[in-house]
Amino acid sequence: MIGKVLKLGGRAVVGYARYKARVYRRESTVALALLGAAATASAVYTARRRADAVKGRVVVVTGGSRGLGLMVAKEFGRHGAHLVLAARKNEELHRALGTLAREGAIANASTALTVECDVTKVEDCERLMAMAIERYGRVDVLVNCAGVVDVAPFQDQPFSAFEESMAVNFFGAVHTIQAALPHMQQRGSGSIVNIASIGGKIAVPHMLPYVASKFALVGFSEGLHAELSGTGVCVTTVCPGLMRTGSHGNAKFGGDSQAEYDWFSLGAMLPGASASAASAARKIYNATVDRVAEITITPQAWLGARAVGLAPSVAAGVAGLMTRAFLPKPNGNQVAVAGSTLKTPKLLQRWSDHLEETHNE
Repeated sequence: MIGKVLKLGGRAVVGYARYKARVYRRESTVALALLGAAATASAVYTARRRADAVKGRVVVVTGGSRGLGLMVAKEFGRHGAHLVLAARKNEELHRALGTLAREGAIANASTALTVECDVTKVEDCERLMAMAIERYGRVDVLVNCAGVVDVAPFQDQPFSAFEESMAVNFFGAVHTIQAALPHMQQRGSGSIVNIASIGGKIAVPHMLPYVASKFALVGFSEGLHAELSGTGVCVTTVCPGLMRTGSHGNAKFGGDSQAEYDWFSLGAMLPGASASAASAARKIYNATVDRVAEITITPQAWLGARAVGLAPSVAAGVAGLMTRAFLPKPNGNQVAVAGSTLKTPKLLQRWSDHLEETHNE
């Protein structure tokens, strides 16, 4: 009798468990379906909001004639922004307008404003903002993308390389912000986007002038974001890793110039080691309209920055080991030459030419 009771009780327990499992599966399926629908609706809403976020807005891009700056301008233009491109060379600006018009980022070459501007000069930056406001009535977004790169061991870097890097990469951004910020604060709205670098988070050997200027820019940009909190003006710091822009031709190389160019250009051209500039520009656009404080572009850059933060001594040791094992030794040559004058391996020449043509380098 007891055995039968236990047997029936066991069957009841098993049956109840199976019933609850079926109910749980149904409830889980419904919950997952609801979550999926909510995620889809959120993604659609976000995409629509981003698509119209800068329509009719005025976007100033320094370094906008080539490289990442040109790709950023293209992305904002595709979403209906009025573009103001600033660079030091008029001929590069005119070529950039042709590129933007051909690719549909602007209606034609006359619908965007170009300004010849040296960001190291305060008066040029003030004139840039004045011309933008005179043409369009306001400045909604400022993207600081002008920059220079010098590659060589410290012993082969003249002091002038540090002066130029700080003047362009750091003080250039300070100058444009000082010119634009009073107007943005008066209107109670605006976005400032500072294109720094993973070189502002990780001290990359053989690039110390660049690294020093980008560390300065990251600190300044993060501090300014905090200071302007609640004013309606958002400051976004962008730290990209290596970009496939063809900019290795415009970088300058000292010491064993050819050897320095070889390692730098290889990293700047290979997929996997570097990121597409177009993809980076989309991330920068999204970060701007979402008004986020900071983004790091490429998984390698994100992981590298976290590794340095978590284990700085280990990271420094690894960097030293890699420098001794793979990077050229100092040779006393402080006369830097442009990458465009150096030899690119034959297997990479066509790809290099494609990158330079695509990004107006």
